[in-house]
Amino acid sequence: MNTRPFACILLALAVSVASASCKKAAPAPAPAAAKAEGNEAEGHAAHADEGIAKEAESKEPSDLDRPVEELVALTCEHKKKTFECDECRYETGFVRAPASLTEGGLITTVKTERKKVAVPVTLTGEVRFDERRVSHVSSQVEGIVRATHVTLGDRVRKGQPLVEIESVAVGAAQAAYLESQSLLVLARRNFERLSELRKESISSEKESLQARQELETAEIRAANALGTLTRLGASDADARALTSATAGGRIVLRSPMDGLVLTLHAVPGEAAKSDQSLATVGDNSTVWVWADLYERDILSVARGQAAGRLEASVSVKAYPDEQFAGGVDLVTQAMEESSRTVKVRVEVRNRAGHLLSGMFANVKLYLPGTDEALAIPRGAVLEDEGRSFVFVRHKGDYYVRRPVTVGRTWAGWAEVKNGLQPGQAVVAEGAFLMKSDVLRSKMGAGCAD
Repeated sequence: MNTRPFACILLALAVSVASASCKKAAPAPAPAAAKAEGNEAEGHAAHADEGIAKEAESKEPSDLDRPVEELVALTCEHKKKTFECDECRYETGFVRAPASLTEGGLITTVKTERKKVAVPVTLTGEVRFDERRVSHVSSQVEGIVRATHVTLGDRVRKGQPLVEIESVAVGAAQAAYLESQSLLVLARRNFERLSELRKESISSEKESLQARQELETAEIRAANALGTLTRLGASDADARALTSATAGGRIVLRSPMDGLVLTLHAVPGEAAKSDQSLATVGDNSTVWVWADLYERDILSVARGQAAGRLEASVSVKAYPDEQFAGGVDLVTQAMEESSRTVKVRVEVRNRAGHLLSGMFANVKLYLPGTDEALAIPRGAVLEDEGRSFVFVRHKGDYYVRRPVTVGRTWAGWAEVKNGLQPGQAVVAEGAFLMKSDVLRSKMGAGCAD
């Protein structure tokens, strides 16, 4: 764009302001001079308009507006076919994906096919942990939290220390265990001594039997004391390693499984109660969304569920532009009296960890419909400057982006109203990587928008 007209205007304004600030006004310009200045400004404006027009004429149409045959025929400055040139290929919307990427699963293709368009039923729900994949850690006795050995979000292994509790009940149980162990050692020694004496006929059989009875009683008491400690939350290894020097009324709560520390409600000095969970450990790569199904929709959902597992999608306010795919795995058999709804459980993959327990969610259940449409996975559809496109295989390792018109969307699928033919292969997994390569001229060294 020519900046000279703007410079002239700014200069004229500066001169007029300076003139107005002077005590003595400058004489008005002669008519001839004013006319000359006007002609010069008109000339600059005409020159600018002419430059914009030439720039618009020189701009080439997008590769999305040109047929593939035309794009393939183009030659670049390196005297190669443009789509085969590693430096210029992106200008024609072509991407080269070696076979190793497809064999490794980074890039997958699917064929367009006609599918029945599902009818959505919109519900509201709440995200919860998949209880099959998590474990809640709590104290079996009331006490005081003395130490925490992990922080929220830590990855832990089974048996790793989490929280240390000090309790009067634990102290009493430890004392009872140590006493039972002492009595067990004494009873065992006495039995072994009398057994040797019995072999030499020095002690009587009655004394030997009495020593055996005392040993068995001591063993029962020791086992009972050990069981009491483990029921209070101590691990078997911790209990057996207990000594009078280490017994201080404290118990270490350990992780029952491998996973992440998903919740933690333990602060040193805080009271620990037996009815409160101190920590939740597990895997949140899959979560449940419990949704409320109203009575009017029960029949249609039951019919859909009878035909097969219903697909669903979940959205939350934190990620308004993202849909999380899932499926209905349970419809409860009892109605909530307060809300007059039936609970529906949707299992959702949560690989990125975006769905957090306690989030409110909007849920769509997709019931089987009667209309059919040409469809592809929603992840295969990309956008650039408001235009939708997909990557289709050209030949060999080469793929090219092609414009499509998208219609209805449901359960991870998108209707293609124009741009593709039935059975045509499009890139599903890895399409965004291809988009990043094609749009390198816009994004520089960054990522595609």
